[in-house]
Amino acid sequence: MRRFDQINVIPFIDIMLVLLAIVLTTATFIAQGEISVNLPEAKSAQPVSSEPALMITVNATGALFLDDAPVTLAVLSARLDTLDKTQAIVFRVDQKTEFGQFVRVIDALQSRGLDRLTIRTEPAA
Repeated sequence: MRRFDQINVIPFIDIMLVLLAIVLTTATFIAQGEISVNLPEAKSAQPVSSEPALMITVNATGALFLDDAPVTLAVLSARLDTLDKTQAIVFRVDQKTEFGQFVRVIDALQSRGLDRLTIRTEPAA
């Protein structure tokens, strides 16, 4: 019988490379957790304040998100009823969104007196 004086590390290296690939793949999904929205451009765009604000997002398909969680217009309206009138709100709308969805959200905000609204845009080149 042959005696083993060395440890074969090749299987260990293979396992570590697979684990590294899994960690890197997962890390990219976590880093890209933001909802993809192609914001319209505006020449009068101003820097966003660092004040904590409620984030309302409408993507290109018209889906609503409240702080990155998908919601319906009814759920959004119920959540808006609980807000203080001085609550800062940031509204992100994809440039391909149907205008009617934009108007429905603005109407829900305006009917509750929530007028501290910032509409996010990209600075025009």
